[in-house]
Amino acid sequence: MRRVQQGDQVILEYDGTLTDGKAVDSSTDSGPLEFEVGSGNVFPGFEKGILDMAAGETKTITLSPEEAYGLQDEKLLHTVKKGAFGNNVDPKPGMILGMTIEREGGKHKIPALVVDVKGDNVTIDFNHPLAGKTLVYQLTLKAIK
Repeated sequence: MRRVQQGDQVILEYDGTLTDGKAVDSSTDSGPLEFEVGSGNVFPGFEKGILDMAAGETKTITLSPEEAYGLQDEKLLHTVKKGAFGNNVDPKPGMILGMTIEREGGKHKIPALVVDVKGDNVTIDFNHPLAGKTLVYQLTLKAIK
């Protein structure tokens, strides 16, 4: 039976949770995932986890933060004045705001989590919401192309 190797095109279904069982991601929502192993299009730990799997096989892998979304980066916490959000937004802790940043010569809209509001100062977090989290994935390899 053929097993997954670097360079193979694969199709798999997956369900991702935090270590407490809270669901965070699933191919049920988006359809099966197809990618080339070793292309860098998915987490390194995800690619490593499917190596040597056979079509039809299911297994569970655990990814450390470094193998998934990375660790929390304190440099991505910023404090800004409430006025930066305009008059129509009253930031509160837990809110996710769409922020526009300039990077590589272009403007990009990204989500930012409001973590603290003290007076006129608002602390926002640009880390991915799953940064610093250990993720558990159940993988089912559907096909090796």
